[in-house]
This record gives sequence, structure tokens and C-alpha cells, in this order.
Amino acid sequence: MQIVNDSPKLIGKGYASWWHTKKLYRVNKGGRASKKSCNTALWFIWNMMKYFHEFNVKPNTLVIRRYWNTHKDSTRAQLVWAINRLGVAHLWNIPKSELTLTYKPSGQQILFRGLDDPESITSITVVEGHLCWTWWEEAFQAANEEIFDKIDMSIRGDMPDPLFIQHTLTLNPWSDKHWIKRRFFDLLSKEGKPLDGEDIFTVTTTFEQNEFLGEKDRKRFKDMEEHSPKRYWIEGLGNWGIAEGLIFTNWEQEDFDINELIENQQYRGLYGLDFGYNDPTAFVALRHKKGEFKLYLYDEFYQSTMSNQKIANSLIEKGFRSSLIKADSEDPRTINELKILGLLGIRGAKKGAGSVIGGLQKLEDYKIIVHPRCINTITALNNYAWQTDKKTGAILNIPDHDFSHIPDAIRYATEDLNKRYAKFA
Repeated sequence: MQIVNDSPKLIGKGYASWWHTKKLYRVNKGGRASKKSCNTALWFIWNMMKYFHEFNVKPNTLVIRRYWNTHKDSTRAQLVWAINRLGVAHLWNIPKSELTLTYKPSGQQILFRGLDDPESITSITVVEGHLCWTWWEEAFQAANEEIFDKIDMSIRGDMPDPLFIQHTLTLNPWSDKHWIKRRFFDLLSKEGKPLDGEDIFTVTTTFEQNEFLGEKDRKRFKDMEEHSPKRYWIEGLGNWGIAEGLIFTNWEQEDFDINELIENQQYRGLYGLDFGYNDPTAFVALRHKKGEFKLYLYDEFYQSTMSNQKIANSLIEKGFRSSLIKADSEDPRTINELKILGLLGIRGAKKGAGSVIGGLQKLEDYKIIVHPRCINTITALNNYAWQTDKKTGAILNIPDHDFSHIPDAIRYATEDLNKRYAKFA
């Protein structure tokens, strides 16, 4: 049965070796818009159908993200896009009320799980065929290597020829301290070149491999290369984040109970907002107990090209309509408009000579505990660094602009830490 025609035109180029490898671990790190998620979604849809019709075997796919409830608007939407791209929507059952996708001719399924419930993954079974392929999307969010190993070992066993077990990991390489780098990318030959293991295939991709990218987006990357070279190094070229000269070293991830924290009356809310448009707008929510030198950062948003109406709507939907939000005060008109749009507690942060360094120095006294769902905060804190002298390489006492938006929002939120709490919760 012929499913699709003209596959190079539909799928695109630049991933031939990745597409054909059958190694146990297939790891794709890449910059933004490098086509890695689109390509991966197409691979699973294409090959689930191909293996059934050409070899009469039934591979099933498990898709994993840090949080189960993030699949709907990410991996599931990407796989549905791939189904439509290949022109086979009539062959797939795509229910609105559940995440599972089912291939009608065979009963094969694509299942979705989250690392917030690892037991539901290790005990998973399929109705038809074999569970042999997994897709770890945004694999950088898998902070715990032990959970990865546990799931890895649970998807084992003999497969009928020509099926094979394979874990596909796709990620943006935000930090060079992540276990994925050590485990899959730090194998080097004597010449210092990457050397894949017997069971490991790795590749780094960039926006240059995405022939479907428009000129407007390509120009955005060129502008990033010129004005934000550190950000371009990671988001454009897909290289690992650079840890040298990091500003925040006093933080860690912890999967604490957010509801319990919010309900504890001993803790008060601290909220900060940094404006951007082409640069991202960044919001953070923290909790602090008076007398303690710990900050719990539990919520965020981080998005470019947000109008004031969208900013207001996003924060109101999150429940911060009346909260005291300290915002970038450079443009008072923006703050006033957001107040008119419904953010009743928004106020301008105090800015002036020395406020940036002073705010950062104050935060050095606190341990910042970041919830794993705040991936943009984790990314920022892993990469926000001091500038270096271009001639000598010496670290300067000036923060770099790259990855500064969330740290700025944290500074605004915490500017009154040593003062009485305001009346807003």
C-alpha cells in the first residue's frame, strides 16, 4: 500500500543519516527553527505506517515530556500536523477528548505520558503490536537521569524482525552541565571530534537546514547573530550553553508542591514583569517567607511579540489581576495601559544608577529554588553571564544583555525583600 508520494518534497532535506539510523539512542540537539520536531513527528507517522504495510509488524510509539498536560499543544499538535502533511488524516483516529492517536488499519497507537507520573510509563502496555519507539521531546527538561534509565530499561525485550527499539531525544542545548551532554555528546576521538558510541547517534542541526523557513525568520537569526551573539550561539547554531562567568550560582531545581506553597499563609507572593516585543516579555512569580533566605520561583511566562492586551490577559488568566506586580518602569505609559486593561496591582520598579548590580548583589544572599516547570527560568539562569573584555577575555562587572529578561523580572519582583510586605498577596 503506497501511503505518500514525493517524500523529499514533503519532508525536506538535511536529515538523511538521522532518518535511517537504527541505533538505540538517536539524539538531536539543535537551535530554534531547525526543523527537528517537525522532522521527528513525520518520521514516527511515516514509519508506523510503513512497517505495518511493508513488513506486517506493528510498532507503537510513546511520546514523553516533563509534564503530561503540555502534550496537547506541542507534541500531539505536531504529530497531527505530520498526519495532515502526509495526507493520511483519513487513516488516523484523532479524538478531541483524549491524547491517544490510533492508526485505523492496524490499531497501532501513539501514547503520551509525562515524567510527572513515571509509574504510568514503566507499566505501559499496548493493545496491538509492540512498544518499541519513544520520543523524548524537550529532553532537556528531563533533569533526572535515573528516571530516564528506569524508563529505558522498561522498554526492552525481543522484537520481531525488522522492528527495533529506539529512543529519540530532541532538545535545545541550554546548558553544558546537563547529563545528556555527558552521556551522549562527550565521546571524543583522539582528534577531538565527536565519536558516537555503538548504540548512540547524535546530530546538531540549525535553522540553515530548514529550507521551509521564510526570509523574515532568517533575518531574525542574522540580527540575533549581530546583536546577541551568545544567544545566537545556542538558539541559532545549536551549541551548548556556556557556563563561564555565570551570574547566578545560588539556585537549584526542586519539584516542590506549588499548591501547598501558595496555601501556606506564612509565604507571600513576589511578582516581576520585564517588557519586550521583539525581545521576550518575561514574568516570574515567587514565594518568600519572612526571615528566610530562600525564594521559591514557581510560575513564569516568556514570549516575544506580546501586545499589552495579551500580557494583561495572560496574567489575569493566571490569577494575578490584583497582585502587586513590579514591572519595568522605563515606559510609564505601558504600565498605565496595563492597569487600565485590568492589572490592578501593577507598579513600576525603582530603577536608577546601580540598581542592576545592587539588585543582583542582594539576590546573592538568597537560595533560589526553581520549579522544573519553569523551563525558561532554568534556561536563563544557566546562561545569564557577565560580559567579557573583547581584547583580554577578562570578566567585567557588567551583565550581558543575552538571557537578561527573566533575571530582570526577578530583580523587580524582589526589590522590596528587606521591607514590609505590601498589602497585595
